[in-house]
Amino acid sequence: MTDKLIRRGLSHGISRRSLLQTSAGLVGGTLLPALPAFADDKPAIGSYPAGVSGSTAFIGISVPRTGTYAVQGEDELKGYQLAIEHINEGHDLIKKISPKTSKGVLGKELKFGVADSAAKPNEAVQAQQRFISENKAIMITGGTSSAVAVALNKLAQREHVLFVCGISGSNDTTGKDCVRYGFRQNFFGQTAAAAIGPVMVREFGKNKKAAYLTPDYTYGHTVTKSMQDFLAAAGWTTTTNQVAPLGAPDYSSYLLNVANSGADVLINVNWGHDAVLSTQQAKQFGVLDKMKLVVPYQVPFIARETGGLMQGVYAATDYWWTIEDKFPLAKMFNEAFEKKYGYKPEWGAENAYVSFAHWAHMCEEAGSFNPPDVIKTYEKGETLPSLVGDVHYRAEDHQCIRPVIIVKGKMQKDMKNKEDWYDVVEIVPGDSLMQKPDAFGCHLGDYT
Repeated sequence: MTDKLIRRGLSHGISRRSLLQTSAGLVGGTLLPALPAFADDKPAIGSYPAGVSGSTAFIGISVPRTGTYAVQGEDELKGYQLAIEHINEGHDLIKKISPKTSKGVLGKELKFGVADSAAKPNEAVQAQQRFISENKAIMITGGTSSAVAVALNKLAQREHVLFVCGISGSNDTTGKDCVRYGFRQNFFGQTAAAAIGPVMVREFGKNKKAAYLTPDYTYGHTVTKSMQDFLAAAGWTTTTNQVAPLGAPDYSSYLLNVANSGADVLINVNWGHDAVLSTQQAKQFGVLDKMKLVVPYQVPFIARETGGLMQGVYAATDYWWTIEDKFPLAKMFNEAFEKKYGYKPEWGAENAYVSFAHWAHMCEEAGSFNPPDVIKTYEKGETLPSLVGDVHYRAEDHQCIRPVIIVKGKMQKDMKNKEDWYDVVEIVPGDSLMQKPDAFGCHLGDYT
């Protein structure tokens, strides 16, 4: 009788938890005419419970598939797709991160839609609004551009649908633009600066002069400021900060100013194809012959795309595949990813996968897709497995406390294979890198 009641209730959109609670009371007894007990005990909010009333749950994904961040967007998307595949089949790696997952999330098969954000906030918001309105998306994800992530934060809060950020490096995402309905797993400007700053001071010394190349939006400005603030304590000064628009085709005028600045170190804050282009042009202009290069917020593919210009260069990153020797879950992920896609994963794919797996974990622990319940489960701050060791989310700003990895570009003669671009210099624990929860102006909104 219990199984029949559960199947009947699910077909009418009644929550599994309510059914299990009710059916438990029926064992050994008789069915009383208290039919309202089968009704969902949580009020409708956002796309809940409409989005999970059937046998599936829909996820809206927006990543840049065109434009300056397209390569990273595709890598990120592959991480999402692998996570969804693993969740739906109950893969062993997912079970390591979300032990209660069997197949699907709370028994619901995950479906998804993908939109090209082109790293433009308006396009991302319009696409995700459609996913919420037309597909009843129970969760939205994506990012890559911090401007997109901040815009999706606002959409998520307004629509009361969770936004689990894939990639965003701006301090503002869990700082002044934080929301109750938004969560971020990856590292960001403050943690990048706090991790790589000591390495720079150790390697290059105190009282150095730095020139910056900064993309003109929230990511660039907050990373540059975090680097300047940290290095100032060691007597470093800024000779010039060259701010260029996202997707700039030509950095010659900016690099001319850098070349004439007298700096000891060029700190290139650009990301994606902008980082590749600006680094290549810095070499062409002779800048890299005059000064050291540091990339404080790095994507590993830059080594391949710049033809070896990252040799000997220090960078901070979220993930590099060789840490599989230290972290068994990273090894499982690398093997599964490479088998499916034919190359070693980069950190966009790792971020997407782990963020998704953590969301599944929180839903399973909450026993519900109800947004406030899931949010409060995140806010418990429990220790969670990840591909870089144990992590947790901070209740005050919804930022994941996780390590930052410092790498140094390998010399070509030392590479063991075509993807062996970096040596891992240090894995810096996350707790020591974090600012106070309110330091960047985070004030989470309401649950309902």
